[in-house]
Amino acid sequence: MKDCADRLLLGTRKGLMIYGRDGAGWKLVNHSFTGVAIAYACHDPRTGLLWAAQDHGHWGQKLSRSADWGQTWEEVPAPTYPEGEMIKEGQPATLRYLWVIQPGHASQPDTLYVGTEPGGLFVSHDRGDSFELVRALWDHPSRKEGKWFGGGRDTAGIHSIVVDPRDARHLFIAVSCAGVFESRDGGESWAPRNKGMSAEFLPDADAEVGQDPHFIAMAEGDPQTFWQQNHCGIYYSTDGCANWKLVSKAGQTAHFGFAVAVDPHCPEVAWVVPAKSDMERMAIDGALVVCRTDDGGRSWKEQRSGLPQENCYDIAYRHALDVADRSLVFGTTTGNAFTSDDRGENWQDLGRGLPPIYSCRFAKA
Repeated sequence: MKDCADRLLLGTRKGLMIYGRDGAGWKLVNHSFTGVAIAYACHDPRTGLLWAAQDHGHWGQKLSRSADWGQTWEEVPAPTYPEGEMIKEGQPATLRYLWVIQPGHASQPDTLYVGTEPGGLFVSHDRGDSFELVRALWDHPSRKEGKWFGGGRDTAGIHSIVVDPRDARHLFIAVSCAGVFESRDGGESWAPRNKGMSAEFLPDADAEVGQDPHFIAMAEGDPQTFWQQNHCGIYYSTDGCANWKLVSKAGQTAHFGFAVAVDPHCPEVAWVVPAKSDMERMAIDGALVVCRTDDGGRSWKEQRSGLPQENCYDIAYRHALDVADRSLVFGTTTGNAFTSDDRGENWQDLGRGLPPIYSCRFAKA
């Protein structure tokens, strides 16, 4: 649990920006990979390692780790699709994007998961020295049958990975577009968990596979509770993703968006950063707002204090919102970042005019 976080990692279009917190607030303490897009960055509390996924415009996808909070970095071999693997007939599978990095279970300090485009989940059992494709998911019949497809990107991508803190073999992933999948045997088999979702863009809106989750998050205080920001609304599950309930309505402020964060102590409390959908994808009515629910999505409170309320086009990507105890942070596609120390009631500028922000994650030194 990220209580009392004193580090903040921003993955941006121009490198990884690391902030430290002292009595005066947040201050930039390190800027690594300047000029290179950092798709995602995180801290592994089990090993103390920082991880950074680089989306290099010339050299492609690269993965690096640091043992000294970004003072020095070591590049490790990025996950590679085995030769001959195909997305579909005539389309070879090659690594296009490193979407997310997820440390494994506390009992497995050497295990690391990486979600990629075009829809492959990779696992390392040696702290990133090598990776292997999780075959059972890649070979899932639904993907082979063409039910996985691209949403905002050309092909399907795994952007969310959740490890059950009670069981190292219990895993969840979310694919855009395909849906949520669960494994109870360490990735040896997978089953879709999309009951209750509705994909308005599909001929069969209730299809078992083909849903478009934008992000899923487990409640630390209750691993049975999950939140999901979906292309078609906000969903809530209290039975470990077996069933999902829509807890937003088209036309209300909290509905479309990408990111969702869950209170580490209370599973019914969550935050989203709404946007105007579907084609426009910008702040609603030119005003930036965060919405919080305190009752499992039955009602939503708009939190605007300290946020720009006119001539604003900002939205937050799926990894660009995080919570630690009472503190929150989010960053936007136009390079603005905001923090709150009172659960979103009031927001302060972390920085304006920053590079476009792809991920925000708290950490503790």
